[in-house]
Amino acid sequence: MLDLKFIRDNQDLVQRNAELRNVQIDIPEIVDLYDRRNALLSDLESLRSRRNDNARQMKQKLSDEDRSTLIQEGKLIKEEIPSLESALKSIEERLSEKAEAVPNLTHPDVPVGSGEDSNKVIKFVGTPPKFDFPAKDHLELGLALDLLDFDRAAQVSGAKFYYLKNEAVFLELALIRYAMDTLQAEGFTPMITPDIAREEIVSGIGFSPRGPESNIYTLEGNEGCLVGTAEITLGAYVGNRIVSTDELPIKLAGFSHCFRREAGAAGQFSKGLYRVHQFSKVEMFVYTKPDDSEAMLETLLSIEEQIARGLGLAYRVVDTCTGDLGGPAYRKYDIEAWMPGRGSDGEYGEITSTSNCTDYQARRLGTRYREGDTKPSYVHMLNGTAIAVSRALVCIFENGQQEDGSIRIPAALVPYCGFELIAPRT
Repeated sequence: MLDLKFIRDNQDLVQRNAELRNVQIDIPEIVDLYDRRNALLSDLESLRSRRNDNARQMKQKLSDEDRSTLIQEGKLIKEEIPSLESALKSIEERLSEKAEAVPNLTHPDVPVGSGEDSNKVIKFVGTPPKFDFPAKDHLELGLALDLLDFDRAAQVSGAKFYYLKNEAVFLELALIRYAMDTLQAEGFTPMITPDIAREEIVSGIGFSPRGPESNIYTLEGNEGCLVGTAEITLGAYVGNRIVSTDELPIKLAGFSHCFRREAGAAGQFSKGLYRVHQFSKVEMFVYTKPDDSEAMLETLLSIEEQIARGLGLAYRVVDTCTGDLGGPAYRKYDIEAWMPGRGSDGEYGEITSTSNCTDYQARRLGTRYREGDTKPSYVHMLNGTAIAVSRALVCIFENGQQEDGSIRIPAALVPYCGFELIAPRT
């Protein structure tokens, strides 16, 4: 979240920023709650001080009249404090709910607008393949080669779940290892993360764990949530700690399963593996000093590009517009790879994203750093997709397809999966 004092002192800026991001918030209401909370805190501090003074005086030698006066005063104070504490708790809960809806500030170079047409394409890399035959989409290819089974998964688990079969299983494992080896060479610590997180952690990272807008599966009672990304668990790994500046940057590479409700997600571009309820992903997460975060975002983007080029993909890099930024992101880049089976003539589709969330998540999670003897400051936190397996498979199937229905495997994956081609079954 944003610093509450900053919100109070910069109301017009924060309100305008929210409007550019299509977020409906009432900044004056938040400021009013903040001021009322501060007033109650001051009143409580004063009462507690009076209570302590009263207790000290009671230990002294006093006349019966003075003692009786102090006893009566003590009773009144004792009655007032719980009432103020209850009022404070109520206001703090309302303030927290309202303040958590305030989005992060936005990088001044982010394009203004909403929807794909407002995103800014920074560059194109590679040439989309041209086929001498009608291109098939990944679903048709995967079913023909007995690599996917959505029908049986729908009977077992529901729509938008799937079984991977045969060579596709080894392709998933190859993609994970390829990504992990790439990141380890870049100084990331490989990790396998939990697939469940407490609700306060999910909320702290900036995801809504409950409510109609939530994309998160919650478990029964208060048993937590299935994570939609390892960003959640990696982002909390250094939570409630003060690290030294010498430890920064902390670079983590986390493998997890990801679970997303994807409510309302439909259409031709959502079919098959492109948008599913469960998939595997390798995620990058970095804790860094504020002065280094913008450069680190470019580094994460360069790693994502390195992985995409290694898979032989043609892609474009997109600077995401204000209206499409998630609440925590200060700036976000997407990589959209060419998918020959998307639409009638092929189209670009998102395969990775990377975001600089500045100190927005760190404030919620209490993650700070100390430089020498100075006062602790909040770290900046960044995340980026190394490999989202399901979408990587879409690209591999569709870009590697051959006229006979086989699929050629990217050279970078062959040492991991052990085959160069997935041929039709005979």
